[in-house]
Amino acid sequence: MKVIGLMSGTSVDGIDAALVEIVGMTLDLRVELLAGATYPYPEELRSQILAVCAGEKLSILELAELDDAIAACFARAAMEIQASHPTASSIGSHGQTVFHRPTTAQKMGYSLQLGRGESIAAIAQITTIDNFRAADIAAGGQGAPLVPKPDAYLLSHPHEHRCVQNIGGIGNVTYLPPNSQPDWEQQVCGWDTGPGNSLLDLAVTQLSQGELTFDRDGAWAATGKVCQPLVQRWLSQDYFIAPPPKSTGRELFGTDYLQNCIDDASRYQLTPADLLATLTDLTASSIADSYRRFLPQLPERVLLCGGGSRNLYLRERLQQHLPSLEIGTTDDAGVNGDYKEAIAFAVLAYWRHHQIPGNLPTVTGAKRSVLLGDVHHWQ
Repeated sequence: MKVIGLMSGTSVDGIDAALVEIVGMTLDLRVELLAGATYPYPEELRSQILAVCAGEKLSILELAELDDAIAACFARAAMEIQASHPTASSIGSHGQTVFHRPTTAQKMGYSLQLGRGESIAAIAQITTIDNFRAADIAAGGQGAPLVPKPDAYLLSHPHEHRCVQNIGGIGNVTYLPPNSQPDWEQQVCGWDTGPGNSLLDLAVTQLSQGELTFDRDGAWAATGKVCQPLVQRWLSQDYFIAPPPKSTGRELFGTDYLQNCIDDASRYQLTPADLLATLTDLTASSIADSYRRFLPQLPERVLLCGGGSRNLYLRERLQQHLPSLEIGTTDDAGVNGDYKEAIAFAVLAYWRHHQIPGNLPTVTGAKRSVLLGDVHHWQ
């Protein structure tokens, strides 16, 4: 079955599209990437999305128009990626998250992804599955992260303990025990580790007066010096200490958080490069610290994916914090790291089509396994 996975994460860089051919179900699941591409948002639309994520208020009409504009971009991405490839039978669209409130003991979670599936289906004329988080939240879960189950069946190993670490705007981890163990799926765990590139990208944009939007290869940060007292202060924040299940987003690690970091840094007289190096180390330290706090054991191997996997300085800092572990990418295990998240949502759509639950209660905290996604037929 050919499926298109569409994903735009908290970095709001653009829409990652992956056209894949999927066979098998779970243990025999096989995915071949036929085509992958990233389609940037128009700059005006990206700015509007970032403003909404930062708390800008919209009227209902403005929200509807933004929803339509995002859906049109997702539909175009789907149509373009298969223009010279075989036609897909369905689309799995994550949409664009603009708000995420995790489930707590007092209140059910709420997660809003714009780019409605019914509009994508109508424009692209392909059955579209979207709104993947709602069913898990209704079952008492966080609604995130949802990639651990696809990770488990695409990237686990018979004998090796692994972590799959995505570093997008927000970082998330999937811990994979050896799949030859009895009940190994029930031992899979995962959570959002904290900021990935979100604070870095915001800081680079601010420090460069908008001339840059990210630190390519971590080159700017690599010229600075990490302020360890600041990193340790930031790691005492409640989110890092709270045990899983947990999820987060720009609502926490966004513009206000960055400003607090800048205020904290003012007493240390850091250069811009020092600040970037310290923020980069916060991402690396928060990942390593969460492994030591919450994993049943450290893995032998960490497989990175997402934009942060290409940040050479970030990888260097992560290796320093996890010196005994082998750190590579999901490409090393046969899954393209640039499109791994989009591939995961293609798999979730495929499972929805075949009536296979897509969440892992051990990850999200849901009371039960549930089918994920709303199905929108175009005819």
